[in-house]
Amino acid sequence: MPDPDRQPRATRSHRPPDELVLAAVERGARHQARGARAVPVWVILDQLALSPRSAAARHVRSQLGVLEAAGCLERSRRHSAPTWSLTGGGLARLRQARDAGELPALPESPQHRAWRHARTTAAQEIERFRGSLRECLQRTALLLDAQPPPHSDDWLELAEELQRACRRLASASHCLYEWTEPDDARADVDEHREPGDAQLDPRERAVRRARRAGRRNVRLWNDQAI
Repeated sequence: MPDPDRQPRATRSHRPPDELVLAAVERGARHQARGARAVPVWVILDQLALSPRSAAARHVRSQLGVLEAAGCLERSRRHSAPTWSLTGGGLARLRQARDAGELPALPESPQHRAWRHARTTAAQEIERFRGSLRECLQRTALLLDAQPPPHSDDWLELAEELQRACRRLASASHCLYEWTEPDDARADVDEHREPGDAQLDPRERAVRRARRAGRRNVRLWNDQAI
């Protein structure tokens, strides 16, 4: 299975213009799960699709200080790490560049890249996941008919395998058929909700939402992780 940690990352040699850095701060803040306005530098670099060790990334780090001095960005700290947010002046500069048609397009957003990667990987792997579950079910049938009856340890081991196989198939099915393409106008956060949840009693609704945790985590599909 493709390694989700090895997604292609740009190592651009050119330096992004100031306005594009401001746009990256803006989109990074918009895509924060809790709606925080300030974002750390790694989020900005991710929005620009830059490798953290590239020359362009080093330039962006220096640009942040220049934009702060120009009154376009405000620096703060979160958990001892510096974060950056747009000021009124930064927003006005962005708006002016957009109105003049001078703002370059940002690269594909990290949240859209994650959706696309999960969808592509699910399409490649879902038949293998179905086959793995089918094998588990066949072994279950054999154990049910075995004489003498199998040891309880065999059932406990099979129970774990069945759960892993079912969860992996459920996750791939969600990513391929149910995860809607993200809209960059807002953060794409899986709140573990489904349209039919309102018809459930509170206890069942809470149980189902708890089961949905991690359903978009492609890293859990690796054979080593299950």
